[in-house]
Amino acid sequence: MSIEIPEGLTELLQSFTVEVLRNQPRDLLEFALQYFTQLKENEARAAAFGNEQHPALRAGKAVNFIEEAMQIDSENGEDEDDDEEFVAPVINRFIRRPSVCAEAFNPDEDEEDKEPRVTYPKTDEQRQRLQEACKDILLFKNLDQEQMSQVLDAMFEKTVSTGEHIIDQDDDGDNFYVIERGTFDILVKSEGTTRTVGSYDNRGSFGELALMYNTPRAATIVATSPGALWCLDRLTFRRIIVKNNAKKRKMYEAFIETLPLLTSLEVSERMKVVDVLSSKVYNDGEQIIAQGDLADCFYIVESGEVRITMKRNRLKTDSEHDEMDIATCTRGQYFGELALVTNKPRAASAYAVENVKCLVMDVQAFERLLGPCMDIMKRNIANYEEQLVTLFGSQMEIEESSA
Repeated sequence: MSIEIPEGLTELLQSFTVEVLRNQPRDLLEFALQYFTQLKENEARAAAFGNEQHPALRAGKAVNFIEEAMQIDSENGEDEDDDEEFVAPVINRFIRRPSVCAEAFNPDEDEEDKEPRVTYPKTDEQRQRLQEACKDILLFKNLDQEQMSQVLDAMFEKTVSTGEHIIDQDDDGDNFYVIERGTFDILVKSEGTTRTVGSYDNRGSFGELALMYNTPRAATIVATSPGALWCLDRLTFRRIIVKNNAKKRKMYEAFIETLPLLTSLEVSERMKVVDVLSSKVYNDGEQIIAQGDLADCFYIVESGEVRITMKRNRLKTDSEHDEMDIATCTRGQYFGELALVTNKPRAASAYAVENVKCLVMDVQAFERLLGPCMDIMKRNIANYEEQLVTLFGSQMEIEESSA
């Protein structure tokens, strides 16, 4: 299924994201309301002055309605109540912004062999430190072994000193940074003043926004102690990280369109589901969920087979041999929703049969995105209970096993 992105949507969302990161509003909803209200008012003013055909004034182009007013007053020396003078400089600044950004990147058109792969030799000790620094980086979670190896090969070490600026707000994006050690402050300039909006303490990563969305740096990062960073250049970042994410999205989009569970969702809702899914591989016999544990995730089987079992009673001393098989899940089927729907501990265990690949959604995303599917899930829960009546012989045993 092909989804057509409305003209101007990408630019609109990118600009709004940048302004959120610049201003760090406490109330994001209120900030969004003001932002888009101001955007619409500026468009209406421009149309009133006969500029409605100017491409920069169409809906979907953004304005910085917080910091621009002060800059315009100081640059032009005009009274702040002059609306006509206010509109044009704001829009002009937005028009200039694409020239600051680097070249556009379309992962579908990228040819991996066009550019030589970047490799920085490392000692065994360096590579071990790098792997440790990268193990919890979210952007790397969905890379396969070969891609991750290419990323590690392309990263280079950078030592920093106290007070050193790693990136500066509004500069071009050059590298993505992973922190090995050191502390760093996040500074944002707004309304003529600079304030600290966050910090990093010996872990984390930064700098991906400008590389992924072709936007200027949204903040300044300053080292507050001596430290060390691992850097990944923009070309390698785009070739591997951005392209891999695009491929993953297309693959997940095609897959979830085939799932009966999600047919009740609108296309836009299914796209949101794609954005929050992660992939996890389990080996033969590996336990995916354990009966009695608290629920944290929802699972969809992408490939392989999952065996669902239940203990005859819930004593912790029961071994796997005391469990009874109650169901099998194959490609396109899901499990783990029972505890999320009922807000109870896991009522059953799940084991991989040979190698299994699952799409995983955390509990917060499940509650936020799959509300329209709850009726289907509740009907399936009723089916589970009917099956368990047959397996366990009485409703009383079922209630005890799911208490």
